Parts: sequence; structure tokens; C-alpha cells
Amino acid sequence: MKCLFCQNTNTEVIETRVLENRTTIRRRRSCTNCKKRFTTYERVEELPILVIKRDDRRERFDRKKLVNGIFKAVGKTTVTADQVEDIVNQVEQEITNEGETEIRSQNIGDIVAKYLKNMDKVAYIRFASVFRRFVDVEEFEKELKKLL
Repeated sequence: MKCLFCQNTNTEVIETRVLENRTTIRRRRSCTNCKKRFTTYERVEELPILVIKRDDRRERFDRKKLVNGIFKAVGKTTVTADQVEDIVNQVEQEITNEGETEIRSQNIGDIVAKYLKNMDKVAYIRFASVFRRFVDVEEFEKELKKLL
């Protein structure tokens, strides 16, 4: 690894830690030449996942977009930021486990809905009303009856 400061190619690893997500390794390094320290991260290179939208456009999976969408649904509920992060991690894990490089936005919504349904019914209904695009009160009522 090349030193960030003096460009020397001899560096020593002085500390290695596996991060919480268990997919990243953090290494603290020291340059043998200038003695300065710096941090590097080692991650598995992931294939880009494309999301197929309702109109068949494709766009790259955006974790931030998913987080924002879930936060809109869980606003003023008991769902915490950590729980939202857990949902997003589980969604990403399920998508990755499929081994596909493309997934329909509908499938992502179904996965999120599954986790929200078990976590908070109000957040689930709020998410489902946008995600499933309820057109009238009858559709909304059917979804409520499923919960009850």
C-alpha cells in the first residue's frame, strides 16, 4: 500500500478490525519511511444492482433513496433510525443473495413492506399506500382488513 503522505510503497499494518457489517475490514497503517499513520478500508467489490422502475427504465440501486423512502413512512411512529438501517441492510442482503444484477422496484417494495408489517402497522400502511398506489378508499380498506 502506498503512503498517502510520502508515496513510499513500504507500509505496515498496525491494527486490523472487522467492522460491524462484517463485509469491511479497517486497517490502520504506518509508513516505514515518514512514520505517519493512515487508515484504509477493504471491501468486497459488489456488482452494481439495477432497479427496473414501473415504466421499465433502469437506474442504479440507491441505498440513500431507499432510506429516505422508509423514513417518510415511519415518520412520527415508534420505528427508530437504527431499525430503518436494519431494514435497509436486510433488503440489500436479500437482493444480493438473489445473485441477480437487476431487480424490479416492486420486489424491493415487497421486501420493505414485509419488514415494516412486522415492525409497525402504521408505518406499513403509510408505506403501502404510496408503494402500492392505492387509487381509492376500497383498496386502502382491503389492506387494513388484511392487517386486522
